[in-house]
Amino acid sequence: MMKHVIIGTAGHVDHGKTLLIKALTGIDTDRLIEEKKRGITIELGFAHIDWPDGTQAGIVDVPGHEKFIKNMLAGAGGIDLAMLVVAADEGFMPQTVEHLNILTLLGVKDGLIVITKKDMVDEEWLDMIKEEVRQRAVGSFLENKPVICVSAYTGEGIPQLKQALYELVNKASEKSVRVAFRLPIDRVFSVDGFGTVVTGTLIEGCMNEGDAAELVPSGVQTRVRNLQVHGNTVKTAYAGQRVAVNLASVKKTDVQRGDCVAKPNSVRVSRMLDVKLNNLKDSGRVITNDMQVHLYHGSAVMLAKVVLLDKDALQPGESGYAQLRMTEPIATKNGDRFVIRFYSPLETIGGGVILDDAPIKHKRNAAGVIEALKIKESGTASDRVLQLINEFGTALPTAEKLNAKLMIDNDELDAELGELISCGRAVEPIRGRYISSLALDKVAEAARQALNQYHRQNPLHAGMKAAELRQKVFKSPDQAISDALIAELCREGTIKKTGERYAAADFEVRYTKRQNGIRAKLISYYDGAGIEPVTVDEVMAAYPVNERTDFKQVLDSVVSSGDIVMLTPQICYSKQAYDKACEAAKRHFSEHDTMTLAEFRDALSTSRKYALAVLEYFDKLGITRKDGDYRRLNKGFAE
Repeated sequence: MMKHVIIGTAGHVDHGKTLLIKALTGIDTDRLIEEKKRGITIELGFAHIDWPDGTQAGIVDVPGHEKFIKNMLAGAGGIDLAMLVVAADEGFMPQTVEHLNILTLLGVKDGLIVITKKDMVDEEWLDMIKEEVRQRAVGSFLENKPVICVSAYTGEGIPQLKQALYELVNKASEKSVRVAFRLPIDRVFSVDGFGTVVTGTLIEGCMNEGDAAELVPSGVQTRVRNLQVHGNTVKTAYAGQRVAVNLASVKKTDVQRGDCVAKPNSVRVSRMLDVKLNNLKDSGRVITNDMQVHLYHGSAVMLAKVVLLDKDALQPGESGYAQLRMTEPIATKNGDRFVIRFYSPLETIGGGVILDDAPIKHKRNAAGVIEALKIKESGTASDRVLQLINEFGTALPTAEKLNAKLMIDNDELDAELGELISCGRAVEPIRGRYISSLALDKVAEAARQALNQYHRQNPLHAGMKAAELRQKVFKSPDQAISDALIAELCREGTIKKTGERYAAADFEVRYTKRQNGIRAKLISYYDGAGIEPVTVDEVMAAYPVNERTDFKQVLDSVVSSGDIVMLTPQICYSKQAYDKACEAAKRHFSEHDTMTLAEFRDALSTSRKYALAVLEYFDKLGITRKDGDYRRLNKGFAE
């Protein structure tokens, strides 16, 4: 499955972010007439960058002007990688610092620095600016990250930047598709003939056409009518993609920026949040108890009162526990990050992480409250359960096995397991048995590697047999566990099942023109030959000598895909002929407990040679078993 990553620009106004994106992608992200006229980005702009091997990443172009920080924050929440832009002729500016602080508060972990407009300065000045940005990045997530100098006008440095971004994108962590989908809305508009459309960055899960959905915090129920990613209509959108969603039965007035499209009942709505709050070391403000602030979360912004729970004030650089109390409801999840800005004048002063998304009202300096928040911050019962599940690896422990070590209340354990599954941190491949997402991700990677190696060695095979996949990927001797995990990987789209074989999700058999011709003739012959085809050698003799190597490869390929069934090395049936033989056997066994070769020959209306070939194939598959001169039904026929 393709990795889905969002790159976000950040930096001071007029430092060349939009022009840089156009140089990288060919896309002008300024949409509004006012933006064209004023020469600055006001709203969020979106583009995508493509590399020759098919790798793709979305780019969010955020406004640089301090008056439009609100819009910048609406798009920053889904960013995986940051591209901090600094103009060579000006260096670090106030919004450069603020944007870097915001990205740090929002938990962005990786990125690079781009110095633009290098054509406007000499080398000595450029070296001075490079040293300045390196010094300014010390202590942030961009410390010791690449610094690349470019000119969007001349194109100098753009190929190097594109390569550096490619390396970062391939190193970035993939988001889990097991979590319930969530999309903070940053734009709302109507399209004639479609109705209400919203856009945003899908920050969690995967969203499918036809999925039931809920608008939060309002609770309006809707359905995903259509999906678009980068202007292309898709059936499924994945976390890390910029998505446009056409919502059914929703008026434009029912939704606004700051709302969220989510899987029904997956996000809690509250007017209070328990948080770990950080005051930026260079904020220049002291956060005091009962201070009014602007709270930014996802694409939402609202007023909040800060109730400090363990301190009287937070000096610049300090952190503590707090309860944020809002005048309107907000939809969040534990672990989400947020930013706060000073009430007036507007300036970023801090942010942090949500520890409880629906708490009760707390008293300040309550020892029990502080202790509970410490546990929520540093490790919960859920974390303990997950750690133990992870230690079991692919053994799929039961709740009973887990509790033998955890020694916690059964009801509490059931609740924790349910929460782990609902938030995508654990999976239940077999009812009542569990695996951590981390362990399943390792299985998925091992399966991908095994299948990709198999495809390289057998490019015309539809895929690997289940027994071989089990042997190469799973250490567990329990076939039921292996089959359940394989089925889970198929359900998630990591691998796929083709006939009775398994393949990497993006693998397709590709024939040459000659091989396509051989395949068409082969299928046509066996379709017409019915239940008494000539031998494989006789079929091959009809082809020129120089095509016989291709013939063998194509025959092997169509047998692997299930289009042709090879009963013996010399006798093959079309799928239709094989289905006819199965139906004849099923009819007989519906009335008899046993079947002789002669009885099956008569039931199939064929010669002893073909009847025997079919019966021995049934024996090989375990459908029947030989008992003297008779055959008995063993596991039966797959429906």
